[in-house]
Amino acid sequence: MKSGVFSRSFMLTGALFLMHNAFAQNKDAVLMTIGNSKVTVAEFENVYHKNNNKESATDPKSLNDYVDLFVNFKLKVKEAEALGLDTAKAFREELAGYRKQLAQPYLTDKDVNDKLLQETYNRMQEDIHAMHILVKVNENALPKDTLLAYNKIMEYRKRILKGEDFAKVARESAANGDPSAKDNGGDLGYFTALQMVYPFENAAYNTKVGELSMPVRTRYGYHIVKVVDRRKAQGEVLVSHIMVKTTPNMTKEDSLNAYTKITEIYNKLKAGSKFDELAQQFSDDKSSAKKGGELPWFGTAKMPAEFEKASFALVNKGDFCEPMKTKYGWHVIKLMDKRGVASFDDMKNELKAKVTKDSRSQVGRTSLIAKVKAENKFKETPKSLEDFYKVVDTTIYEGKWDPAKAAKLTKPMFNLGDKIFTQKDFTAYINSHQSKRPKTEIAMIVNQLYKQYVEETVVTFEEGRLDQKYPEFKALMQEYRDGILLFELTDQKVWSKAVKDTTGSKEFYEKNKTNYMWDERADASVYSCANDKVAKQVRGLMKKKKTEKDILTAVNKDSQLNLQVETRLFTKGENEFVDKNWTPGTSADIIDKDKKVVIVVVNKLMKPEPKAYLDAKGMVTADYQAYLEKQWLSELKQKYAVNIDQAVLSTVK
Repeated sequence: MKSGVFSRSFMLTGALFLMHNAFAQNKDAVLMTIGNSKVTVAEFENVYHKNNNKESATDPKSLNDYVDLFVNFKLKVKEAEALGLDTAKAFREELAGYRKQLAQPYLTDKDVNDKLLQETYNRMQEDIHAMHILVKVNENALPKDTLLAYNKIMEYRKRILKGEDFAKVARESAANGDPSAKDNGGDLGYFTALQMVYPFENAAYNTKVGELSMPVRTRYGYHIVKVVDRRKAQGEVLVSHIMVKTTPNMTKEDSLNAYTKITEIYNKLKAGSKFDELAQQFSDDKSSAKKGGELPWFGTAKMPAEFEKASFALVNKGDFCEPMKTKYGWHVIKLMDKRGVASFDDMKNELKAKVTKDSRSQVGRTSLIAKVKAENKFKETPKSLEDFYKVVDTTIYEGKWDPAKAAKLTKPMFNLGDKIFTQKDFTAYINSHQSKRPKTEIAMIVNQLYKQYVEETVVTFEEGRLDQKYPEFKALMQEYRDGILLFELTDQKVWSKAVKDTTGSKEFYEKNKTNYMWDERADASVYSCANDKVAKQVRGLMKKKKTEKDILTAVNKDSQLNLQVETRLFTKGENEFVDKNWTPGTSADIIDKDKKVVIVVVNKLMKPEPKAYLDAKGMVTADYQAYLEKQWLSELKQKYAVNIDQAVLSTVK
């Protein structure tokens, strides 16, 4: 049955009711055919329920209206396929880009990610004050270098456990570890979740106050962590500040002047001056000064420690502190508001975004890789990797290694599912991932590249199975595919064509110009006078039959603000003063909200008439697009037969 011909009612007989139950069990039942393409109930329902609320989904009229829209959509996609748009390079690249984005949520372990989210929120309820010592070692270092670093950090740990001062040992380690330890003795102050790399955060949150952790490995090297204190999270604070800038190389006189200035500002505040006005006038932090000194909300470890401490020490809204100093200068801080850590539900989306960007996001990916390996009986041959230690040479440092040097390497390296990945495959990977890199041991570079190669191969393998494993992903990809094709072809046939085809657009306008009518308009001038005196002068010049230009020149001789004039064709609703004087002639004086005097002169009223093509071009283009689309759809329905199975349609819920 052709689209648009089928009945728009759902009067089911007893027999049809039985058919409904039978078809309801089969989502693969063919609902419609468009040309030689079949659309199943599952495909239609997936799109239908996405685009309709529960109320409209149960309305037979809504269902049938949507069927019409769906058929039109599929007709256009069918034509795009017939024209080969789905094989074009640009289309394939665009779809591949969308696929990569859409696949990301499936290429990680969701259960692990959910646990990480909850763990992160739980940790945000507490702030940790910790110290650390670092021994640097590359994360892809060879075992012997890793062992040296581990032994060194253990040596530091033993010295501290025997009674040496942590800060003293930390300063000693600064040359080959964290350079800042030379000044701060390894003291990191307070921090909370998401402010340190994940392995370090784990060590800090899993160590008791006063205790020393075992060595923990991060991408920087090995750390030992001493937890100094734990406190309930202080939440976030909203403050305003006035800053007088200082610099390390300031003269003694300038430094004294800065202190004198902040003291004078503070005294003005105590005397009752408004904080925001003083901030706008005197603060050297220009970005916040424009907003009365207000800073964004901040929490633990987001500001200099002294500034943070002074801000959170303020108790009541409106309280301000005495002048205090940071490395940026002198500040007076005013409390605007405080808040605790938000609920998990309120923070969930924000946390998801932060966790995704954080190093802990790799935990979910690592877990997925392990699962995929186990599911597909991953097995590797370690000795095959050692062959590359001999053929990869120092040219790899410059990204100029010649893959021909590994031409004889063809042995299997690992199996994944029923596929074997060989040394030849890895050679190609090395070649395509060459870049300039620091000079280090060749074996370390080969190991790093192999690790990347295995992980990327496993993830790519899993990505290739998403359509089979997840019906919702397959449906989503189908939607994106069809949507890209629909956009491309509709742009060619309708949108861009209507804009570029000026001849066709003008012909369409001539046939339908009565659809683009001006309402009655007033040819009028609106004189906005600064005061009564100016209005009186304007009326005097009008009586003398002076032109608008002459009136403006005479009245604005002393000030350009005395008189403003607007002369044009007005439609109803465009100007309240013209609306109130919709008759030819000159109005009486009208006082507007700014106490200016307005005089309206209506020269004549224009009867309704068709707009010129250029005046109506926007509306004409839109209507012409609708006309082209209707014409195009009519052609497509002639080209591709549309058949809808009414019995199957009745099963759609």
